[in-house]
Amino acid sequence: MSTVVLDTITGKSTATTITIGSTPVVSASANSMTIRGEGSNQTSIQQGLAKAWGMFDMTLSSSHVLDSFNNGSYTDHEAGECTFTFTTAFGNANYSVGNTTARCAGTDARLYTQLNFEYELDNSGTAPATGSLRICAGRIGTSGDNPARTDLARASLNFFGDLA
Repeated sequence: MSTVVLDTITGKSTATTITIGSTPVVSASANSMTIRGEGSNQTSIQQGLAKAWGMFDMTLSSSHVLDSFNNGSYTDHEAGECTFTFTTAFGNANYSVGNTTARCAGTDARLYTQLNFEYELDNSGTAPATGSLRICAGRIGTSGDNPARTDLARASLNFFGDLA
């Protein structure tokens, strides 16, 4: 087994491209790096990474965040409402939020996938903040478009966008 130790990799024919076999796999430019994906598609490493994520339990009396990345704090407001504050804010309020799963507490172990974000739920038109997001949790199928607020156990979110 060999070990390669170096500070800089430079492509032979193109200084900013690294090729394995006959396939260019990594390209770099100022503050950007892409990896070759399917076919000839390129994926930006910076754009394709989650900038924040969290697994939290709204039913606990303290230590709500079970695990997270780029989470500065978690504020529990009332049943089914909390704020997830980022350690490093986003560069603008147009970041993407993905809700994967959430589970009700106690004996109701079914999975729910409804976490609403305050600016959507109250239809106020208020844009999300770059440094935090207020989350409202409700059970699917209750009260139509405005579900009953419920503390959820093991709720997970992930955030994508450009950091400030």
